[in-house]
Amino acid sequence: MARKKSPTLTEAELRLMEVLWRKRRATVAEVAEALPPPPLAYNTVLTTMRILEQKGYVQHHEDGRAYVYEPVVERDDAAKSAVGYLLQRFFGNKSAALALRLVEEERPSDDELARLKALIERYEDQG
Repeated sequence: MARKKSPTLTEAELRLMEVLWRKRRATVAEVAEALPPPPLAYNTVLTTMRILEQKGYVQHHEDGRAYVYEPVVERDDAAKSAVGYLLQRFFGNKSAALALRLVEEERPSDDELARLKALIERYEDQG
C-alpha cells in the first residue's frame, strides 16, 4: 500500500526548501551543491524535488536541458501550514493549548515574558 502524502514537509524536503528559499531559483545540481552536510546524491535531490513539485511547494521551468526550480510556497506560509497541521493533530485546533505546552517546555526569555504578559493583559481588558 502506498504511503499517504504528508501535507507538511519532511526533514529531507525542508533541507531542500531551505536552499531554494535562500537562492530563490536553482537546478538540482545547484541545490545538491548548496546543501549543508551530510551531502545527498544527485538522484536523491532530484526525486525529492519532484515530490516537492507534486506537493505544490516548488515549480520548475526548462532552461536548456536543465530544470530550474523555484519555491511556490514561502517559508512563512510553510511554517503556518505546519503549525496548523500540528494544532489539528495534537491540540484539537486550540492554539492556547499549544502555547501553554511550549511555555511549559522552555522558560521564555524576559522579553518573551513581557510580550506574553502584555497579551494576557490585553485579553483580560477585552473581557
